[in-house]
Amino acid sequence: MIKVAKLTKWKSQLSADALNALKEFYGERDIMQKQFEDLKAQAENDFDGKTQLSMEAFTEDWNASQFWYNDETAIALGEQLLEGATDETCIAVVSAPSVFIQVKNLIASGRYECRPQVTLLEYDERFSVFKEFVFYDFQHPIRLPAEMKGKFDRIICDPPFLSPDCQTKAALTVRWLAKAWIPPDSSAGADSLHLIVCTGERMENLIEKLYSKAGIHTTTFEPKHAKGLSNEFMCYSNFECSAWTWATKS
Repeated sequence: MIKVAKLTKWKSQLSADALNALKEFYGERDIMQKQFEDLKAQAENDFDGKTQLSMEAFTEDWNASQFWYNDETAIALGEQLLEGATDETCIAVVSAPSVFIQVKNLIASGRYECRPQVTLLEYDERFSVFKEFVFYDFQHPIRLPAEMKGKFDRIICDPPFLSPDCQTKAALTVRWLAKAWIPPDSSAGADSLHLIVCTGERMENLIEKLYSKAGIHTTTFEPKHAKGLSNEFMCYSNFECSAWTWATKS
């Protein structure tokens, strides 16, 4: 009762503008909670494709370096993961949940006949509402289910932090997950790897070093984020496609 009395007294001391702002905050919070509960309910029905999934229920946590791609970017990246895929294709989405959401939307849309196996490796356990979720902490690069080793022929990775430590550990994860460490234009054919890494421009030299044997290069594609991002962000890949070519360095 004392806490309630204190809260009532505190509210009575707020200005009308402050009270309205407080009401708006709680209203938005309740809306987000409702969206997340709806998402959980859809998960139980395995997402029948009748409703498009959205990142709106997952608020960004900037302290955890969460910056979601806008839909256009996420769709473009998802399309390249699905292009030419088959039912036997295994796709790993590492720390890029907004791409994972659009991959699910694209598959559910009927645009692709294939039903590849898609796995989301992610630290944020809110995404455990999806059956494809596997908890992942880059601080422990290969603390993952043993059956995932060498399983994936298509991988996208967006390391959460622009630090050499994080980038190196994420690369260890990707190498551990990859079925092969050979670019798709090699003679290896089906045993090659389609690889996409999205991260800051200042990581360019390190990315090219970490993934050199997989044939990675800086591309012309510029990933965009829903709420903007102050850091220059780039896309690196070991293949060219309709969405990008390899950039020519001056």
